[in-house]
Amino acid sequence: MDMLHGNKYSSGSGEDSKRQDAILFDTFKSIVRILNRQRPIATVAFICCFSLRMLYYFITPASYTAGGTIVIDKRKLQLFQKESVLSDAEIDTAAVQTEVEVLKSDNIGLAVVRKLHLTTDPEFASAPSKGLIERLTALLRSRIKSSDPEGPPTEADRENAALRKFNAQRTLSRVGMTYVIDIGFTSHEADKSARIVNALADAYFDDQLNAKYQATRRASLWLQERIAELRTQATAAERAVLDFKGKNNIVDAGGGRLINDQQLVEVNSQLILARAATAEAKARLDRIDTVMSQDIPDASVADALKSEVIIKLRGQYLEIAQREAIWSKLYGENHLAAINLRTQMEELRRSIKDEMRKIAESYKSDYEIALTRQNSLEASLANVVSQSQATGQAQIQLRELESNAETSRALYDSFLQRYMEAVQQQSVPISEARLISPAMRPQGKSAPKLMTVLLATFASGAFLSLGIAYLREAWDGTLRTTDQVEDTLHFNCLAMVPVLRAPTPRIRSNVSEFAAAMADRKVAAAEQDWFRYAVDSPFSRYAEAIRSVKIAADLSGAIKSHKVIGVTSTLPNEGKSTIAANLAHLIGDAGGSVILVDADLRSPSLSRKYAPQSRGSIGAVLGNIALEDAIVSIPFTNLHFLPAGATARLPHTNEVLASAAFKKCVDVLRTQYDYIIVDLSPVAPIVDVRATGHFIDTYVYVAEWGKTKIEVIERALADAESVTSRLLGVVLNKVDTSTQSRYELYHSHKYHQKYYAKYGYME
Repeated sequence: MDMLHGNKYSSGSGEDSKRQDAILFDTFKSIVRILNRQRPIATVAFICCFSLRMLYYFITPASYTAGGTIVIDKRKLQLFQKESVLSDAEIDTAAVQTEVEVLKSDNIGLAVVRKLHLTTDPEFASAPSKGLIERLTALLRSRIKSSDPEGPPTEADRENAALRKFNAQRTLSRVGMTYVIDIGFTSHEADKSARIVNALADAYFDDQLNAKYQATRRASLWLQERIAELRTQATAAERAVLDFKGKNNIVDAGGGRLINDQQLVEVNSQLILARAATAEAKARLDRIDTVMSQDIPDASVADALKSEVIIKLRGQYLEIAQREAIWSKLYGENHLAAINLRTQMEELRRSIKDEMRKIAESYKSDYEIALTRQNSLEASLANVVSQSQATGQAQIQLRELESNAETSRALYDSFLQRYMEAVQQQSVPISEARLISPAMRPQGKSAPKLMTVLLATFASGAFLSLGIAYLREAWDGTLRTTDQVEDTLHFNCLAMVPVLRAPTPRIRSNVSEFAAAMADRKVAAAEQDWFRYAVDSPFSRYAEAIRSVKIAADLSGAIKSHKVIGVTSTLPNEGKSTIAANLAHLIGDAGGSVILVDADLRSPSLSRKYAPQSRGSIGAVLGNIALEDAIVSIPFTNLHFLPAGATARLPHTNEVLASAAFKKCVDVLRTQYDYIIVDLSPVAPIVDVRATGHFIDTYVYVAEWGKTKIEVIERALADAESVTSRLLGVVLNKVDTSTQSRYELYHSHKYHQKYYAKYGYME
């Protein structure tokens, strides 16, 4: 399926390509035909253009163009600074184009004009120019200045004039998308063109360095003012920090810490230790209280274990207790010795308790001391915390003041560093452009070049010739070809009838013989009967054209066997009467039954030729004479002729033609003749032809070749619907066969002379 679609699209694409090729080929053929038809004027236009171009080539002095190349280079040498004070961003397309515009500026141009003293150079001064166009321009400028009431030109005027000439001869262009710029200059002297290009590059470099120097200098001055302001701001900000610290008792302990914070940490640490000591003393006190509650105090207290008295008393107590146990066992508990021992033991216990009580008192004293110290530290901590909270609130504003002070100081240091760099750049400015191809003396002239002039000549000549030919073709507005008749009027072109002229005499050996030949030609033209030329010259092209009209009438199936053919035209003097007469003579000479009727009642030229005194058709219509008596036989022919008669006093000829009596006369002629050729009046000036539709079978419309306007013909046919509906075709009359070769080759004189000579065509 995809293959089918692909073939379909490929086929469509191929058809489109063929259609486009056909359109291009038709356009080319149309252009060739237009040029061929308008060959004389197109040739004259081309020759004029060629002559002017050659005149320009030989008159215009030689020009020489020198060229140089500069590059915008960002990899410049940094001598004293790490980065430039001014912005050194990468150059983009807009920046390179900006440099091109800088090169085009009047500032650079004036620098070159002043450096090379071009105001005194004749090429740039107000001296007459050497070229043809420049001379005309200078002449017009001098005419304009002659009417100017101002005085002689000043130095500024001379510089401006030289600058205008300089800008006109200078060329600048960027090479592709690179950072390279081409500089060109055209002059009448080769050395001067190269010298000006190099001077232009030097002026650009000087302008760039001067611009950098001025910019750096302005930056330095601005930085000086800014540094003084920043120094004052930084000092004020630092002083504000110190004043705030003194006012709020904020002391820096070093390392970015405040004294309050350090005190808080120390008091907190001491409080922790004091609380631990208090807890330890409380634990010892509680332990000693527990021991003291026993009958015999336990000796597990650390201080008791360390006391020598308690250790000795406990040793005595244990010894006596052992003896008392032995004596009580041997002699009983009530024995005096056992009682004495128990008494001694009681005394020892009291002694131990007294010692333990002393230890307990010391523990209590230690506990009270530790508790007092703890309470003191807690009070100190609360005081320090209160002070720290107050200081913390002040620190918020202090940090803001310190931040402002640091920012002011950093900005001051940065601007100070920039100022030092600007001072260094001011002493050593560096250009970002360099000349990579200096201009050399050109070896050959750049203009005018013969090949360029010839190509321009042929191109401009071709366009001019084609333009003039097309305009003349468009403005012609007449019928010259059979295709025009068929495409414009939509009727068949029956024949192209050549113009009738007397034979041209051959060139004689002397002037008198030629004059005599011309006189003979005039006599022959006066004696020639143009109304029967087709019979007198049966092998002529004119006769062939008249035969084409007859054959077209014979082959028209819509016409009856007895044909009434009306011959008319758009305007007078288009040759309709001659066509009608020759058609009738040709039919009669061939043995046909034909009558020629002069129905041009306003201007009956045929009647004046063949029967000037006859009453004619007017008398027959009015009933003054019989129709048979009105018909005239033309001597030495088989042609009968019905003249118009006396029509000078008839104001309504259209009524005569539209009358039933005139139709009755034509109907009578139908019964007597096979062909009735009617010479009618023109369509455009009068309305008589519109009244002939009731007796005319078909019309032959005669149009003069290359003269009658198409719009006039179209308007006339549109007004005469009866003619249009039964129009057999159009005959182009008075065709210039020598000129026709430019429009239609097969209708030209040479074409017929070549192919029809063997058939007796000797015209």
